[in-house]
Amino acid sequence: MDAYRRIADRIAADITSGRLRPGERLPPQRQFARRHGIAASTAERAYGELVRRGLVVGEVGRGTFVRAADAAPAGRSLVEAVGTAPAKVNLELNYPSAPGQSELLGPALAPLLRPDVLTDALRSAPADGTGAAREATAGLLATRGWRPSPDQLLFTGNARQAIAAALASLVRPGGRVGVEALTYPLVKEIAGRLGVRLVPLDTDDGGLCAEALAAAHRAAPLSALYLQPTLHNPTSVTTGQARRRQLAEVVADLNLPVVEDRIWSFLDEAGGDPFAVLAPELTHVVDGLSKRVAPGLTVGFLVVPPHRVEAVAAAVRSGGWSAGRFALEAGVRWIGDGTVGRLVAAKREDAARRQQLVAEHLGGFRVRCDPRAYFAWWELPARWRADTFTAAAAAHGIAVTPGTAFAVDPRRTPDAVRLGLASAAPPDLERALRALASVALRAPL
Repeated sequence: MDAYRRIADRIAADITSGRLRPGERLPPQRQFARRHGIAASTAERAYGELVRRGLVVGEVGRGTFVRAADAAPAGRSLVEAVGTAPAKVNLELNYPSAPGQSELLGPALAPLLRPDVLTDALRSAPADGTGAAREATAGLLATRGWRPSPDQLLFTGNARQAIAAALASLVRPGGRVGVEALTYPLVKEIAGRLGVRLVPLDTDDGGLCAEALAAAHRAAPLSALYLQPTLHNPTSVTTGQARRRQLAEVVADLNLPVVEDRIWSFLDEAGGDPFAVLAPELTHVVDGLSKRVAPGLTVGFLVVPPHRVEAVAAAVRSGGWSAGRFALEAGVRWIGDGTVGRLVAAKREDAARRQQLVAEHLGGFRVRCDPRAYFAWWELPARWRADTFTAAAAAHGIAVTPGTAFAVDPRRTPDAVRLGLASAAPPDLERALRALASVALRAPL
């Protein structure tokens, strides 16, 4: 058995026996590694295994905590039968899947499985993909007022790698990157691996505040800005045109490069234009197929300013972030035969139905969401903290993401949780929302 699994088994036994109790914080991974004389990577994998088993939850900036026990008090379970364990509903994961999705995706893969095709299909693709991929992707990403030039397109294994490649090409180790105060958690991980510092910028109901961006740059120059102006994760805010113009004026004055994350923009049926329309010479657009199609076979997209193509392509190559040719070819076929378009239409309808469930069951609470989005940001009642509510939800078999996971400044952690609406089956989602509403109305233990 692998060492990390043995370590995870020992910690799991301590949790099961009660030696480690719900809410108890595990040592930081590096400290744990030193204490037990193991490699830091082994400790990281052991902690990851515990997360996978649902025994602990990691809160970025705070640490790793033992989840509350699964057994719920009588009358509080998601299931009605007395003595049964609560249903497992994961509202942390957020990958939408349309009905009949596999049947739609399968036909495009069959030609790639021929031996004479498969040899080439299993190699890595160049950073700029293929001509067919560039043309297909340019059409997929086009909006009413914007169509990227195929020559500006680069490809990575997924959108996370696209973000990493863009930032690696723009920011040297030790550099500062402005981000919304609440941001995509993996951007924090990417920044840590690249050795760059994230600078939290104030937002309001309209999105990122232009004055906050200018003030942060005056305090100490920023090397780049990362933002999600369309269906921001976790708050669902879409920045309006007036605010976008203000931000564009600031980045132009500062000559500040921008990494624009549009991974959820496909849910915007109106086809709103990217921020890149307002700052084309500075903006690097990130998108991908993971949400539109599926996470298991995906491609990340980068649309970069013409003068930046080679620099970003070099970052893709040096980081080992190139797309697989099989996934790239599959993506081209799915785009070309209309599969992606059909999946997008189905997922827009699905997101709207799930948001209706949120409105029905959490309508009396402070929940920020957009009818088009696959997530909701729940600002908890005053008596609840994010960590205690997350533990209480876990006791009912429901996994939610605490607001601390999104906070860039660990000193400003919101008492809120994000609900990922995409992955749970609708009946499970409805039962989970009903149970969470009931939990929120009680006082914490």
